[in-house]
Amino acid sequence: MGSSKPEKKEKKDKKRSEVDGISKPKKDKKDKKEKKDKLKSAVNAALDDQLQADVASSVTVVKDDDTNTVKVLAPVVGALVPFALPLADEKATKKIMKSVRKAAKHKTLKRGVKEVVKSLRKSPAAGPGNTAFPGVVILAGDISPMDVISHIPVLCEDVNVPYIFVTSRAELGAAGSTKRPTSVVMVTEKRVGGKKDKADEKIAEEDGEDFSEVYKDLVKLVEKESKQLKFT
Repeated sequence: MGSSKPEKKEKKDKKRSEVDGISKPKKDKKDKKEKKDKLKSAVNAALDDQLQADVASSVTVVKDDDTNTVKVLAPVVGALVPFALPLADEKATKKIMKSVRKAAKHKTLKRGVKEVVKSLRKSPAAGPGNTAFPGVVILAGDISPMDVISHIPVLCEDVNVPYIFVTSRAELGAAGSTKRPTSVVMVTEKRVGGKKDKADEKIAEEDGEDFSEVYKDLVKLVEKESKQLKFT
């Protein structure tokens, strides 16, 4: 027995709706889900790439001249103290860290608040004409609490000692040949507690330059940064 008229009409209407695009195939939902997943993966990949680029751009690479090795320091985390002025830029920081490394090698470096403050208090009389300062002070700007070093710039100004801030205490500690982060160091021209000896002369020969020249360049750099700060 043939199909009834209502059944024929239903089949005909169903075919027409599929041809006209009214009825959506079931696989459309699956295609949409796949497209959405692909887009999500692409966005996540792009975000990961950007994050890696940001991290790479903020990493500091330090070369140790003594062991001929390279150390990679993590990016600086945390805010700088509000009085971190003058603050060395990237180019100046490289020169400063190089001077600190050489000072550590020549044993003309004082590390830590206690040693630096002691040297500042023993410095000759204060005044703008005082050029016989004990050394150059380098402070880390990412110190917390800030009270640890807040008095040092004032002491430096009292005895006309040049000083400058760098952004990372970890980097300053590494340059000063210590595993611990360092809040402040003082680079002096001559070895603490004595004159040049044979060891100094040997180091100078290996470096190909006298440390006194390195020290003079550091003084010029820090004094230049301080003058620029006063005129801004």
